Amino acid sequence: MRPTIVIPDDSPPVISGTPALERMMSAGNVTVYTTPPATRKELLQRISGAHTVVNIRAYCKFPRDVLQIMSGATRHLAIWGTGTDNVDLGAAADFGILVSNTPNTATDAIAEHGLALLLAVARRVPQVDASVKRGEWIRGMLYQCHGKTLGIVGTGVIGTRFAELARAAGMNVLAWTFHPDQAKASRSGFEYVASLEELLNRADIVSLHLRSSDQTRGMFGHAQFAMMKAGAILINTARGDIVDEDALVSALASGKLLGAGLDVFAQEPIARTSPLLGLSNVVLSPHTAGTTPEALQNGLMRCAGNVVAFIESGQVLNRVV
Repeated sequence: MRPTIVIPDDSPPVISGTPALERMMSAGNVTVYTTPPATRKELLQRISGAHTVVNIRAYCKFPRDVLQIMSGATRHLAIWGTGTDNVDLGAAADFGILVSNTPNTATDAIAEHGLALLLAVARRVPQVDASVKRGEWIRGMLYQCHGKTLGIVGTGVIGTRFAELARAAGMNVLAWTFHPDQAKASRSGFEYVASLEELLNRADIVSLHLRSSDQTRGMFGHAQFAMMKAGAILINTARGDIVDEDALVSALASGKLLGAGLDVFAQEPIARTSPLLGLSNVVLSPHTAGTTPEALQNGLMRCAGNVVAFIESGQVLNRVV
């Protein structure tokens, strides 16, 4: 009997109609839902009885109670992407559900998007573009990144690639991370500092590249923004819950920060009432840094590879737990 594979959250659709979906279909009976499950109950209804659940979007949450109900049938939770903060990994291990992911498939895409956000904020690209299109010709001083000091928080593959792009643009790069790798710093041309406080004190631009975890959630709040230079810029292409958005709004509205470029938010989609939407010194994108054709194809095919490998052999290419 062919196993049942359910994709409960392909919204907006990325896997529908792709070679990755065809590959999954070769190994089992696949059901794809292209609208978000409105409730926990609807999510459970969609995945009921599934041997394999493929998680496309992080707005679907898999806490302990959901995983416990899934454990009657589900043997594999295959995540498209790197982040696992929407899954209780300890509970998955307790209930015998293997969790896989697809790390490092969008490294270049996300690093490039971080640089694009930085340049858009620094050069005020959205505001200048809108002004010219209104028929205005208002010229003014803009922010030059060359010669400035960039502080990288988190030096995994994306943070390291962003550091390399910044170096190529003429920036000096400092870094802080939980697990520094001096050999990596030497290869990529950046310098580790002893503490996060030192990095915030010295950097003109701070870019976040950390996972969401108990250590990092709420890590950037009023105290951290107070440590940053007046007129600094914040870039976040990592996870929204690393930043206290109320504190960020306060720092932006007061002029403490020159601006921010954000691809991730505490709530996604961002609430229509969020004060971030009303700030002129913020450039926002809808958690889309990794959505290039190259990154999508790479990640989806690796996700499909995990699904097929588990069905055929009980193993996966990238196991989390």
